[in-house]
Amino acid sequence: MERADAVMRMFGDVSVSVGDDRVATAEIQRPPDNFFDAGLVASLADGYEWADQAGARAIVLCSEGKHFCAGADFTGRSSAGNVAGGGVRQLYDEAVRLFEAPLPVVAAVQGAAVGGGLGLACSADFRVASPQARFCANFARLGLHQGFGLSATLPAIVGQQAAWDLLYTGRRVSGAEAAEIGLADRLAASVRETARELAAQLAESAPLALRSIRATMRAGLAARVKEATDRELAEQEKLWPTADFAEGVRASAERRTPRFEGR
Repeated sequence: MERADAVMRMFGDVSVSVGDDRVATAEIQRPPDNFFDAGLVASLADGYEWADQAGARAIVLCSEGKHFCAGADFTGRSSAGNVAGGGVRQLYDEAVRLFEAPLPVVAAVQGAAVGGGLGLACSADFRVASPQARFCANFARLGLHQGFGLSATLPAIVGQQAAWDLLYTGRRVSGAEAAEIGLADRLAASVRETARELAAQLAESAPLALRSIRATMRAGLAARVKEATDRELAEQEKLWPTADFAEGVRASAERRTPRFEGR
């Protein structure tokens, strides 16, 4: 629950509030799917910076609506617009800022964390998932290379073999399986409440020590994500013009199995 005396600010479609327990809540407000673009990720990074300045010691990352985040909208039907072929470098530059932020982040994942939305969840230090949550690196099913730094983050979280499984197949992982493979750190019916409880535990630690420990444990992560997104974008630029990518997007919109031809 949010504290009644929480200080709150809006950053585009992201609201950020800081309670007197020094836990900040950063909520993405683009329901139901919470598609992102460079502007949204920049707003989130700005919100993280403000939370730090406002005295927060930990952040809960959450989303309004049915799903945590469906990543980029390749169909162009949402208000986020179609990011394929444009604006992705800026989006990835803003994503690196999330990894550079000094405060620990607990992501509360309800519904789907798909594609870049999975990448966003993996930018957090911890993930709390509901049993109904769905994690999916669906890029191969779209005819596309993975992005949002997943090349660096996913193997570090679940291990190389599990990362290969998720990236090569593009299959969905339930909240329960996510907990089994380490993709989710907690499984809870009330994801926000549990995420906040975990964030409150972090906020109770000595703040200088917590930052010091986190800086050591995540040393070089932002640089690795920057290097990964450079490679990811180069590969994505090769695949956006292909017939397979066009077929993958059509099949996803039509909720059918794609018919890829390798061209």
